[in-house]
Amino acid sequence: MSTTSSLDLQSFYPADLKILDVEETDDEIIIRMHSVSNNCTCHKCGAPLIKHHGSHHRKAQDLPILGKRVTLDMQIFDYNCSSDKCSGRFAATETFDGFLNYNSRMTERLEDFICLLAIETSCEASARIMNAMRVKVSGDTVIRLLVKRYKNQSPTVCGSTVGVDDFAFKKRHTYGTIIVDEKTHTPVAVLEGRDGKTLKEWLRQNQHVTAVTRDRASAYAKAVEEVLPDCMQIADRFHIHQNLMEAVNKVLGREIPATNAIPKDGESIEKETENQELSTSKEDGGKKNRIYCG
Repeated sequence: MSTTSSLDLQSFYPADLKILDVEETDDEIIIRMHSVSNNCTCHKCGAPLIKHHGSHHRKAQDLPILGKRVTLDMQIFDYNCSSDKCSGRFAATETFDGFLNYNSRMTERLEDFICLLAIETSCEASARIMNAMRVKVSGDTVIRLLVKRYKNQSPTVCGSTVGVDDFAFKKRHTYGTIIVDEKTHTPVAVLEGRDGKTLKEWLRQNQHVTAVTRDRASAYAKAVEEVLPDCMQIADRFHIHQNLMEAVNKVLGREIPATNAIPKDGESIEKETENQELSTSKEDGGKKNRIYCG
């Protein structure tokens, strides 16, 4: 008994993108699509748009199917934006929310998968895995995707107490500053450099901070004191212990000499020498000498 079944590809794509044709080769599936939308939202100012300006041709990659690369060959519309924020002369490319960004060459679900794989492995490793899955992507592209998603994140709201410390992007070359919420123990910001300039800008935008835990770096201390003079600065536990040990060493160095010679009289030294020679002769199995005559 033979049964036939079919898969409706249109159900996997937005309703505004109509599939016109599907072409299959040995290593690639090309899906030709055309937009049938009559409105969109301006990605620059958020205004609703209804007037077509024109159309353009774009290709984008999607998740692979059965080990074959999937390329979306699309004809999509541009819309006139007449809002004051866009100066009335801006042509906005339509976006398909949750599926394709206005300037992306990959679908959102493909970018999600690449970024997740990069976080679990590394950028170069994820690029090699994706190329093995017939997705064209390089390690630099993966880095750009991660950076773009980081910049598009909404600012994280932190509590009134934060911890500040420096770290190395590349040891002895490039350093950064990380800020952690002391209540939730989660990072809230990663800043470039460790000279305090970027920390000042961040503190100006977070005037509600009342306490900062930090190391002994003078750059951080000056930045906090300049922007938030009433903010309490707290040394972390490690550096408190380090400060204590340095203070104790200074006191001991002043009170106790560096070297202490213990004097010995000649009699005690001679007696110790004789005892040492006696024990040595016994260990030699009874060999005669001037002290022990076995």
